Amino acid sequence: MNILLDKEANFNNFFMEQALKQAKIAFDKNEVPVGAVVVDRLNQKIIASTHNNTEEKNNALYHAEIIAINEACNLISSKNLNDYDIYVTLEPCAMCAAAIAHSRLKRLFYGASDSKHGAVESNLRYFNSSACFHRPEIYSGILAEDSGLLMKEFFKRIRTVISSHRMT
Repeated sequence: MNILLDKEANFNNFFMEQALKQAKIAFDKNEVPVGAVVVDRLNQKIIASTHNNTEEKNNALYHAEIIAINEACNLISSKNLNDYDIYVTLEPCAMCAAAIAHSRLKRLFYGASDSKHGAVESNLRYFNSSACFHRPEIYSGILAEDSGLLMKEFFKRIRTVISSHRMT
């Protein structure tokens, strides 16, 4: 994990807040509340902004990171995102970590760690594996508390719904 200077930390908080807005949209749609934005590093502009959409699309591939990478690649007409960063509210899973590597994103910023499915620093550590050919710079813990609280609230709501169905 790298340390950021104050000025850059403000930029990073801003972009993570945008990812959190997307996560809240997912929350309201009963999707796992993960948001992602892809940012043009040189111009400090968001080029893709999205959230998990696996339930609506009925497709396990529709993670926020995958959708954001796809949108960014389509926008710039390239599979390589060398000059771009991705901000994600939750530590990416193995599938999304591999997509980040394959798209050659320069930097990965994420909020909350994912002790069950995280593949960056929590479990698999995909970017440290010999299978990984591109390793982005990794910055974790950005607005982690906000991201973590949203996830906890979502799964608390899910458990409440499941519990109420068992009682009927």
